[in-house]
Order: sequence, then structure tokens, then C-alpha cells
Amino acid sequence: MLTYGSYIAGRESFSDEWTYTVRASAMLDDVIGSIRVKRDLDQGRMPAEQAPGSVVGRCAVADRHDVDAALAAAAGAVRRWAARPLRDRLRFVTELHRLTREKHDEIVEMLVAEGHPRALARWEVSGIVVNTSPETVEFLAGQLEQHIPAGERRFTVRRVADGVVCLNPPQNATLANAMLGAWALAAGNALVVRAPRSAPLGVLHAMHELVVPALERAGAPAEVLSVVCSDAPQTLQQWLESPLVDDIMYFGGSEQGVAFGAECVRHGKKPVLELAGNDICVVWRDADLDLAATALAEAFYGSGQICMVPNCAVVHPDIAGELLDKLTERVRGIRPGMPEDPGVLLSPVRRTDAFQEVLDEALDLGAQLVSGGRRLDVDGTPNEVGGLFLEPTVVRVDGLKRSRLLRAVREETFFPLLPVVVPDRAPDAELMEQIVEFTDANPYGLRNSLWARDHEVIDAFVAGVRGGGLLKVNDSHIGFLPVLPTHGGTGLTGGPCGEANYPALRTSHLQGVSVAAGIDPSGAVFADADAPAGSDADTDADAPADSNADARETP
Repeated sequence: MLTYGSYIAGRESFSDEWTYTVRASAMLDDVIGSIRVKRDLDQGRMPAEQAPGSVVGRCAVADRHDVDAALAAAAGAVRRWAARPLRDRLRFVTELHRLTREKHDEIVEMLVAEGHPRALARWEVSGIVVNTSPETVEFLAGQLEQHIPAGERRFTVRRVADGVVCLNPPQNATLANAMLGAWALAAGNALVVRAPRSAPLGVLHAMHELVVPALERAGAPAEVLSVVCSDAPQTLQQWLESPLVDDIMYFGGSEQGVAFGAECVRHGKKPVLELAGNDICVVWRDADLDLAATALAEAFYGSGQICMVPNCAVVHPDIAGELLDKLTERVRGIRPGMPEDPGVLLSPVRRTDAFQEVLDEALDLGAQLVSGGRRLDVDGTPNEVGGLFLEPTVVRVDGLKRSRLLRAVREETFFPLLPVVVPDRAPDAELMEQIVEFTDANPYGLRNSLWARDHEVIDAFVAGVRGGGLLKVNDSHIGFLPVLPTHGGTGLTGGPCGEANYPALRTSHLQGVSVAAGIDPSGAVFADADAPAGSDADTDADAPADSNADARETP
């Protein structure tokens, strides 16, 4: 059984309180018995040495003193780390990339133990690999620091670390999203991560096995990283009130997250918000329908409990029927099962009642049920009373404007329900304008995508859709790409200051630097505005001898 304490200032700190992780497949096999075992272990009624083999690990629960110690350690280390050359800090990312590739299977197994279907666990780890790839490192190096020679001056435009960054990952994807903090470290910040009590093991394991050794190989101070498993309300309040905290990376629902962002600003902290998504995928009449249907089926991966999957499709009326047939065929192969099964893509859904409410509302307002709609057991058998899984569900909604009356279209639902909206017929140019307007009016803004061959259609979509952190054309909606952001967005996804989230850029600020040699300050102040950058007009060999020739007004 893995055992982790809080990681503070390069050392583990243990406590008398623990939270235990029971293998997800054991939970599915015996829900009541597994919950009883976890409760007895968490509350100290069962000694750790008597834990059954289904218990994969435990994490010490941190108190407010541990949180304060983590913040103090980070504040003490950030100046030393931020002063290190960018190449040293980027070496940390390179080492992290290498370690993630080496320990790929180990991290996948940890995610599977926590309940992530194996296929999706591999996808999550691929995101870490891509996000730290050499191409991404090269691109962000240019964004973090640029040098421009200018005569006797050397200009630098750089991004400077904000200071102490605190990261609160979501409960549904703790490990992968905690790893976004790596780029905050690369920018020169110190990082404090809260591992949620509901799923702390993967976070602490990844930090110990990947981030800590990568920082050591880059020569970073040990105090630059701390990880604590603690209660969310207490820890977030400590972060808000602490004068040592500069930025808070927060994951959560839109309503709660936007309110928390306002609290951050009120307390003088920079919020970096990763909130809900309600992504739209548009399929034009000339699209490759086989590939488009495959991309739309991504809506059901993880039972739709992934913020970046397509939540709504908008389909050209000429091909709606054919596309729905192809989508229905692909959806039949998406099934529940134990997370160890490589063919499983569905996860248990907690909010089955909410799913039924949203589906019933859609049908009452005129949507047509195309497929799905039932609760399922782990073996795929329908069970409307106790099924922990939901059948992938597709509904057809006719009419673009009318569709936003449906919660299934208007809001992020976070379960396997895909509304396919079919606009009323109109000339293509007019229809594309309507679809672009509909997509850009989405109050959320994580990802949007398009399937089309016509270059004019593609250009119109890319030019017109300004919302969202990422636009993709003729590609997997959820697939990771080097250089481009994996997270971030506008509106209810990222809050008032939301944009594509490159954590290295979001947790730093721009600074201009000029280093000169042999510059006369007086000449620099009164230099001719037309003189070449970096030159001193008063010493220009081609300047006229007549003093009136270079007479100039002063403010």
C-alpha cells in the first residue's frame, strides 16, 4: 500500500488523520462493502495493516499549520528560483517530459486504480507528454523571453514570475490537472498544490515520481514545491487571506468559480480559472461524415464527465439524417465496464436524477430521442433503479434559435447526453452566418470545432468564432496537440479575464528591460524620434552642423 504524507520544503509531513484509496473496480464490484472498509480505515476503526488488497494507498490529511508551512516555504524559495536562467527552468520541463514517458504505464495504472477507464487514462497521460513536448517548450521559451539588439542597447521583453501560485485541481481529473502546475514552476513561480481529499493519491504519486525528481535534476530549491491533502473550504480561505499568495489556479463549476475569482481579486490575488465547458461541434454538408461521427462520439468518453468533450452538435440539414445514422452506429460500441478493461469508455455517473430531468425537459420541448436514455449496470444490463452508468444518449433538436430553450443545449450537463441541433434550411451563406453567430454567442468558451471541406466555410468559422480557448477544424475535438493550449477559455469557462491557458504565461507578467553601454542620458532624453532604435541622434555623424537644423520642441 502506497503511503504519502504532505510534501513540504522537500520533506514529508505525516499526521494522525488519513484518507484511504480503494481500487475503483473493487468499489464497482462491492459498493457497500468497499465504502465500509474505507470508512473504517479513514476513521481509525480498522488498523492500516489489516487493510484488504483492494486498498491501494493512503495520504496524510494536512491541517492549517501544514498549509501555512507550505506557503512559507514557497515564499522563501521563489526569489531564488525565479532568478535562475530560463534555460535552467525549462530543463525542468524537459526532465519532466522524459520522466513521464519513462513512467507512462505506472501513471496510467494509478489513474485506472482511481477509476479512470484505461483508454482515457492513456489519453490523459498523453496530454502531459504533449504539454511538455520539445515543440511546446520551444514555443513557450520564445513567449517567456525575447532579446532584441538595438545599437548600443539590448532590449529584453520577458515574463516575470508572479510569485507563489496555489493550485486547486478538480475532483474528476486531479492528477492531469495538477500537472499543469509544472508550467507555473517553469515560469519561475513556487507552487503549492492541494490534493483533494476525495482523490489525493494520484496527485501525490505524480508529484513524488515525476515533478520532484525533475526539479532536483534542474537544480531547483526543494522548497519551490509543496503538496498537501486538505479540506477545500479551509485551504482556499487560507490562500485568500495569506499575504504570501500571488495567484490561485482554481477548477470548478462556473457559478462557484466566477464568484471565487471575484473573491481572489478582492483579496489582491490573480485568479486563473478553469471552469465549465459547453463545447460546440459544427458539421457542414461537405464534411467527411465518418470522421465527423467519430469525433462526435467523443461526447460520451468518460460518460461526458470531461469538460472538453463536445456538448452540442450543430449539423447542416442536408446531411443530418445520414450523420445521425453513423453516430448511432458508433455509439453502440461505447459501453460500461471495469476501468481495467481497455475497451471501456464509460464511467459511473453520480447525477443520474439530473440526467433524467434534462432529458425529459428536452423531449417535452420537442426534441426527438435518437438513441440511449437508460441506466445501466457495469455489465451493460439496463437497470433503471440502481444502475451506476448511463447509456450514451443522442437527441435531435430542430431549429437553431429554439434549441437554446433546452438546458441540454444551453448549459454544461456533464453526463452522456448529446443534443444534435439541425438548423432550418437557408442558403448556405446565410446558414453559415447563423451558425457562427450561434456558436460565438455560447456563454461558455472552452473549445469549439468544425468539420468542413470548403475553405470559405472554414475561413468564415475561424474568423467569426472569437469565443473559446481553442478552435479545431477537421480534427479530434479532445485530442491534445503540441504548442496549442490544452486548457483555458472565455466567458463562463474562464471568467471575465479568461483566455487560452498557458499556465507559464497566465502566472507571470510582462516586463521590458533595456541594458545599454555608452549611452549619453541627455542624448537619450532628447533624441530625434526618427532616429534608428538604440542610436543617439546627437552623435550621428550625418547630422547637420547648423544647430538650428536639429532644433526641437520639448514638452
